[in-house]
Amino acid sequence: MFIDKRFQHYSLGSLKKDILSGLIVGIIAIPLGMAFAIASGVNPEYGIYTTIVAGILISLLGGSKYQIGGPTGAFIPILFGIVMTYGYENLLIAGFMAGIILTIMGLLKLGSLIKWIPKPVTIGFTAGIAVTIFTGQVASFLGLVGIKKHEEFILNFKEIIVNISTINIYSLLTAAICLVIVLITPRIAPKIPGPLIGLFISTIVATLFYPGEVATIGTAYGEIPSSLPQLHIPNMNIDIISKLLKPAFIIAMLGGIESLLSAVVADGMTSSRHNSNKELIGQGIANMIAPLFGGIPATGALARTATNIKNGAVSPFSGIIHGVVVLLVLLFFAPKASYIPLASMAPILMVVAWNMSERKVFVHILKTRSTDSMVLLVTFLLTVFVNLTTAVEIGLVMSAILFVKRMSDVTTTRKALPNPTHRQGKVETSMVTETHDCPQISIFNVEGPLFFGAAQTFEKSIMDTINYRPKILLLRMSKVPLMDTTGEAILASIVNHFSKNGIVIISGLNPQPENVLKKTGLFDLIGDNHFFEHTGEALQYGLTQINENKCLGCKHFAFRECKKLSSMDTVESRAKLRATF
Repeated sequence: MFIDKRFQHYSLGSLKKDILSGLIVGIIAIPLGMAFAIASGVNPEYGIYTTIVAGILISLLGGSKYQIGGPTGAFIPILFGIVMTYGYENLLIAGFMAGIILTIMGLLKLGSLIKWIPKPVTIGFTAGIAVTIFTGQVASFLGLVGIKKHEEFILNFKEIIVNISTINIYSLLTAAICLVIVLITPRIAPKIPGPLIGLFISTIVATLFYPGEVATIGTAYGEIPSSLPQLHIPNMNIDIISKLLKPAFIIAMLGGIESLLSAVVADGMTSSRHNSNKELIGQGIANMIAPLFGGIPATGALARTATNIKNGAVSPFSGIIHGVVVLLVLLFFAPKASYIPLASMAPILMVVAWNMSERKVFVHILKTRSTDSMVLLVTFLLTVFVNLTTAVEIGLVMSAILFVKRMSDVTTTRKALPNPTHRQGKVETSMVTETHDCPQISIFNVEGPLFFGAAQTFEKSIMDTINYRPKILLLRMSKVPLMDTTGEAILASIVNHFSKNGIVIISGLNPQPENVLKKTGLFDLIGDNHFFEHTGEALQYGLTQINENKCLGCKHFAFRECKKLSSMDTVESRAKLRATF
């Protein structure tokens, strides 16, 4: 049903636009697919296989009109670590398992939950990944030899320093040519794919003017096959599944985040709306099928999706065409890719890393000098110097703790009284002083969520200020949007304590807290007649419940009625006053 909607009002003109955009994005995807695969520690053809299989399936089955799927830079550190630790075959299994997890998440309608990951965490690990990718290409850019690859950033950086004397001037020249072309092409010819032109020209230069002087895809990985591999089902068992469960979960979470962020950006560019759960299902199926053809994990590619939109795409058909274009290039031109220098791939990935670094947002969050800045820095540094898994875990825990702290600071409980100068007697906290307070009625303004992080402060604020045991405790709760079971338990404790000598009345209770009180039975314990919509009604009721004898001679005059109550000394007068209430 949803796929049909994405093709509504489709016409011949729409097909022409989709073919053009699909062709352009397909051409751009070829060098990126190979580069991402190489950086992930696998052969370049696996990136092409991923682009074809996952790219077509994500567009066909996903929840966005414009999403372009395939291998992305965000996956590089994760996939490289898995390949180094478990090997390529187990990477395929981890990718397949990640696909199952994504599909389950979509079926359980968890698409919206992934969007709740705090921005400092996503910016922190994205910037960290960008630094890892960028520094990981320095060796290829300079043509260094004797480099050993490690998972740890420090060890990889040390390898560069130790082997810096092996710089290959021809590799440096080749990389510089490609980099310049990649950078200037968007300025002088925005419609032309800079990475492809850079690869082509730098490869021609290296082949014609200094053949054999720089390492190529062919010398490093052999010739790229000109066909898709045969269907291969990885050998899975309980031991392998349990061993790869954590890497698979990380792939799934990162893939889900990347794809939904890309879909959200696409929505903003086109004023459309994607189906996040459908998108997760499409991503999941694609990641289950791609490993069967040797493909590595894939997700929504933001840059390629944006390019797809800018070139006039109107439906998912452009994404399908993009995969077909890559397939045709594989079938007819794959052997030629063997001549591409590794130095030509490096600047392409460096530019990708620079563009994905979110440097402006990174600096903006740092300038706030807030708790978000701390979460950002910790997530970034852990991503670079430890690993992405640890970074995200600690970043999320820090964000949760700091969020609870902020929310608890927002929740306030302060004593209040009506303002006598206000025409309607507005209840304000600034009215309470040592000489202006009611000994029998205590009014509290409760503002903010009453949850586990603020419940203890709420209890302390009330109990510390009613040690003189007033007759009436009036809680104004119109500004309490929600209450959890901890908040309810603390409120119940206050009610039980206070009800021994007085009564508790509540005004302005919102639907969510009211529902909690009814489910726990506290609503009935307090009594339906002790809940009021407005403070005025609650106060009028409270004045009928006080001990009028204690009002005689009182000079606090907290309420307008106090002067009458303070001066009356006959039973008849008090009876008349009761009748007015």
